[in-house]
Formats: sequence, C-alpha cells, structure tokens
Amino acid sequence: MIKLINLHKQYKTNKGTVTGVDHVNLHIAKGEIFGIVGYSGAGKSSVLRCINLLEKPTSGKVLVNGVDLTALGKNGLRLARQKIGMIFQHFYLIGSKTVFENVAFALEAADTPQSAIQSKVTELLQLVGLADKRDSYPAQLSGGQKQRVGIARALANNPQVLLCDEATSALDPTTTQSILSLLREINRKLGLTIVLITHEMEVVKELCHRVAIMQDGKVIEAGSVYEIFANPVQPLTKEFINSVLEFKLPMKLWEKLNPSSKVLKILFRDDAAEQAIISDLLKKSGIQANILHGKIDYIGEKPLGTFIMEVTGTNEEVDSAIRYLIDRSCIVEVIEHA
Repeated sequence: MIKLINLHKQYKTNKGTVTGVDHVNLHIAKGEIFGIVGYSGAGKSSVLRCINLLEKPTSGKVLVNGVDLTALGKNGLRLARQKIGMIFQHFYLIGSKTVFENVAFALEAADTPQSAIQSKVTELLQLVGLADKRDSYPAQLSGGQKQRVGIARALANNPQVLLCDEATSALDPTTTQSILSLLREINRKLGLTIVLITHEMEVVKELCHRVAIMQDGKVIEAGSVYEIFANPVQPLTKEFINSVLEFKLPMKLWEKLNPSSKVLKILFRDDAAEQAIISDLLKKSGIQANILHGKIDYIGEKPLGTFIMEVTGTNEEVDSAIRYLIDRSCIVEVIEHA
C-alpha cells in the first residue's frame, strides 16, 4: 500500500543544511496500523508529511497504492491527496463553523455535489459517535469530541490511508483510550491503512500491528509490535519499551534480599506466558525462588509476561535454571543488586 524508497529530506536553515529524514525505507501493508515512534526531532513528523507530500522529499520515492506521488503534477497530486486523510494533535477545526459544517467543508473542497453532502456527513458523525453534536461549535466540545470531528473530516472523501500526527498527545488517558478504540474500529470496518506517529509506546502497544523506531532521521529498528516488545535490540528501543513494561523494585525490598542471591528479570513470550514454567522449574531444580513482581500484558491477542524473581542456589544450579528458561522461549536478564 505505502512504500517509502530511500526517502531523504533536508531543510535549509540559517546555520546550513539540516537532514530531517535520512534515506528511510518502509513498506506499510494495506489495512495495517503502522506506528512510527521517536523523540522530538527524530524525523517521524517529516516522514508522515512526506507521505502526502505536504513536505516534498529532497530525494527518494513515495508510492501509495502503486502510484509515485513525487512524480505527479499539481492536479494529479490534488486528486491523490483526497485518498489520504490526516488528523492532527491540535485538531485545526474552524471555530466559526458547526461540527456538521466542519466535516462538510472537506467534501465541498473536493467538489462533492450538495445533494450528497447531507447524507455523507450524517453517516460520518454516526460513525464517530457525534450525531447529537452536529449543530455544536468547536468551543462547545471536549478535546476527545474535537478529535472525533477531525477523524470524521479526514474520512469524508473515502480515503484509503489515514495519517495520524500525534493524534492523542493532547488528550487525557481515558479520552486517549476512546480515540484508540475508534481508530481500531475504523480500521476493522473500513479496511483503512493507518499510519500513526507518536512518542508514546503505550499507544503503539494498544493499537498498532507493526512499528518503526526513529532516531536522528533514520529507522533504527522495525518489526511487529509483539516482537519489538518481546525482544528489543537497540538501546533507544529498549528505553521506549521500558517506559511501558519496566518494573522498578523499591529500595526497601532490595535491602531485604539475600546478598548471595541473583535477581532475574524474565520475559515469557507467546504460549510460555500462560504455562506453569516457574513451578516446573522449581520442581526440577535445587534453587529457591521468590517472585518479587509479575505481570502479563496482551499485545494484540498474544501474551507477554514479565516477572522479576530472586533465586538462591549454587552458581551451577542458577545457570542451569537460566538455561531451562531460555530453552522455553524466555528472555532472561540478571539484574544487579542496587
């Protein structure tokens, strides 16, 4: 559906040329929810804006449904953009227009016949749960309701792609969950391809199928959300994952641990997260174990368990226990005593 081929974007500044996107290659499949994660300045917003050519790449290609947008003329690009919806962090609604009129504006801009606008806007407001707000003005809406108007407006021309620019960053946690649920429903009902940029790994965990991590204009790691969470490679990726899955033991607890014991952080992947691996291990080995913390997350429909466990035994017994866990699809890290 979307292919970025050696995408490169440079900006001219008073201090010289700055590279925003550094030869990025990505393939986003039709119907996929794809996340792009990075801190401010990583290049993720520039990548997003290059997809619909709000930013013109310095070099490289942007293919959407097989069409190279960088090769299109003005009229061709205008038509192509109608099939690429976009929602923003700050909504950008027209304050002097009602909810109905804000959504209708996108249809009018695309020269939709007036006879079709009424039914289309009504359908979209029902889809996003705002049928009762059609005559309200943006100032009368909550943040979540404003974003729902933005989503309805972005869907007005039946796009094949929806670009989300930090769509939940201005929202509280409860409202964020409602918007993520709406995007998930839209993806399922309409088969829409969604590209979402964010600095919040929790959003990626809740919504996306695959993800790319960006740093200094480059994609440094990419893959399925589950594999990225279960086995991050790059230090920055691990930092993002830890913001969601990290367990920090209180200092008081560290002080009570046996100095000769080892503390293991164990990730249980796939079916291992729902099996009695720890109890089986204790029956078969000579170690003693004390579970300090544990949690099972579901990413998509797949379980990922995270446990922190104090183990006591000889070096040989502990090493054997670690090998046992690794052989059963676990990732084991020995945590140094604080």
